[in-house]
Amino acid sequence: MDIFEKIKSNKRALGQYSDVGHGYFTFPKLEGEIASRMRFRGKEVLTWSLNNYLGLANNPEVRKADAEYAARYGLAYPMGARMMSGQTTYHEKFEKMAADFEMKEDAYLLNYGYQGMVSIIDSLVDRHDVIVYDSESHACIMDGLRLHFGKRFVFQHNDIESCEKQLQRATKLTEETGGGILIITEGVFGMAGDLGKLDKIAALKKKYNFRFLVDDAHGFGTMGPNGRGTGEYLGVQDQIDVYFATFAKAMAGIGGFVASTREVVNYLRYNLRSQIYAKSLPMAMTLGAIKRLEIIQAHPEYREKLWTVVRALQKGLRNAGLDLGRTESPVTPVFMKGGVMKVTQLIYDLRENYNIFCSIVVYPVVPRDVVMLRLIPTAEHTLEDVEYTVNAFREIKRKVDFDEYPNEYADFSK
Repeated sequence: MDIFEKIKSNKRALGQYSDVGHGYFTFPKLEGEIASRMRFRGKEVLTWSLNNYLGLANNPEVRKADAEYAARYGLAYPMGARMMSGQTTYHEKFEKMAADFEMKEDAYLLNYGYQGMVSIIDSLVDRHDVIVYDSESHACIMDGLRLHFGKRFVFQHNDIESCEKQLQRATKLTEETGGGILIITEGVFGMAGDLGKLDKIAALKKKYNFRFLVDDAHGFGTMGPNGRGTGEYLGVQDQIDVYFATFAKAMAGIGGFVASTREVVNYLRYNLRSQIYAKSLPMAMTLGAIKRLEIIQAHPEYREKLWTVVRALQKGLRNAGLDLGRTESPVTPVFMKGGVMKVTQLIYDLRENYNIFCSIVVYPVVPRDVVMLRLIPTAEHTLEDVEYTVNAFREIKRKVDFDEYPNEYADFSK
């Protein structure tokens, strides 16, 4: 069969909804300044779908710095990959700041978070090694696993008994192969908002020999008394062997970093294919990352404001009878019953009649008869925003409970 012909008849995963949802349900356009209120299809909406946790996207200091750096350096310098011609003093400065902040010996600046994690996994293990990972790991982790030529064992999500069972399998196998074991999980799981069992996994080091890699994309800047992440929050930052964070969330930027021992980071510098064969992060973005990290350290009130909004929103929704699952982080999922057709009616009602925009998650990410409305509180939201949203969701829940949404696709053409 011709590959293009196969594509015509094989719309997998979320692509199956493209004919009825493109531009509204999928690939919607939010316009205007990044804020708690933006414009969607010509009208203002209260926006709960941006990972701008600390409000840095439009922070005046950040905007001023970004503009100055872009004007001074453009978006091209430095040209080339870090190893060849893309190294600068400021790239090294950020790495020193990130390492100190995360209490690690060294860090390496990544031009993208997703590709960085893929390459980190690929670089750390060889065919003799075994990877043990959480079943709900992010797609970047799963793609990294696909590059691994050795064995990989999955444990049930946040199930320490299952994790230990897979560790036992991995230990037995590596005794035969002479390889090592790498455990991978997340600090904050970005869909459901629950925390990885970092403390319990770290405790297993007393019984098993393994190294511990944590993807803390949603935890960096938001979790812990200093914003160092989920490891700090759970008191085991020193037990995380390789710490990874992205700028796409609390930093409101592009890029990421990995932190570990000096020896491991230097090894990664020379072996991360997604960095060796890719252009260095532009100077404007590198200096922007420095400014953002400085602000995170100097202004704990942004994180405090975020958590004030988080607690109010989650308490209000729970008191209204909404199911928030197992979240322990700013990520606020709201689970409701309904098939895809009814879900489109719910989304339309929420956006058109209540002027609330949040992300919608459906099958195959969640079960077929479940919809997850995913809200991301930020330091930009107000308690008035929270009150309005809780009241709206209370009404939406009543409509769902009384089966008031028709079992047909909403008309997105209006």
